[in-house]
Amino acid sequence: MKKLGILYHPMIEAARTTAEELREFLDSRGFSTWLCSAWEKEAAQAELNGSSLIITIGGDGTILRAAQIVLDETTPITGINLGTLGFMTELGADEVEKKLPALLAGDGWIDERAMLEVALHVPDQDIRVFHALNDAVVARGAVSRVILVQVSVDDQHLLTYKADGVILATATGSTGYSLAAGGPILYPQSPDLLLLPIVPHLGTSYPVVLPPTTVVKLTVKTVHEATLSIDGHINLPLINGASIVVKHSPRTTRFNRIHPRTSFYGSLEEKLKGKATA
Repeated sequence: MKKLGILYHPMIEAARTTAEELREFLDSRGFSTWLCSAWEKEAAQAELNGSSLIITIGGDGTILRAAQIVLDETTPITGINLGTLGFMTELGADEVEKKLPALLAGDGWIDERAMLEVALHVPDQDIRVFHALNDAVVARGAVSRVILVQVSVDDQHLLTYKADGVILATATGSTGYSLAAGGPILYPQSPDLLLLPIVPHLGTSYPVVLPPTTVVKLTVKTVHEATLSIDGHINLPLINGASIVVKHSPRTTRFNRIHPRTSFYGSLEEKLKGKATA
């Protein structure tokens, strides 16, 4: 009997209802299922062992949290979209009964996505390491003042941004905050990294595409508190002199998909139009 996990967005009312309906649908077909809020990481990880698939109900933000939950496993994710965009989700709510059984029967394919390894170095503190599916963002804090971020690539100084912040994104993250800040869209399975500033002041605003072997170091210079954000939901304060070392992670996030491999390009225009009006 296959064990399946269902993670839902706790602040979307329809997500919990849909999750419970999906659980009944799967249980009636002989699957063993468990249900948890995607915001309850420890509770979900306690149920994870032996699960062959995680189904998320919400949007891309729910998937980002699911990616942290399965970080130490190889469990794939399939997203059901109740949000507005759904670049990472696989199924619309109206497709579940028709397409999910085929996926569970083995007709799908595995889409493996690169992640970032993000090491935070703060004076007189232990190094903390995180992994990001979308992006790592160094940005100003509550005080509306630009910060200075010194950037080196493979131990060579690149430039110093005077800006609201700096984004390092994966190909998956290239359709997120990075895109809103003027970055390009990379093909989903690309291992490359994107580097770009957020609203730079009197400086270069060009994004830079870096190969997967690159190690990037960001050093923060600020008199006010800044912030490090991992995938938009892990947020940590930064002080003057803190540095963040970012490189290609040995971890990946795996998606189980049923739509054709080329569907990303076929749906891109529609999703970008949705982004423009969301």
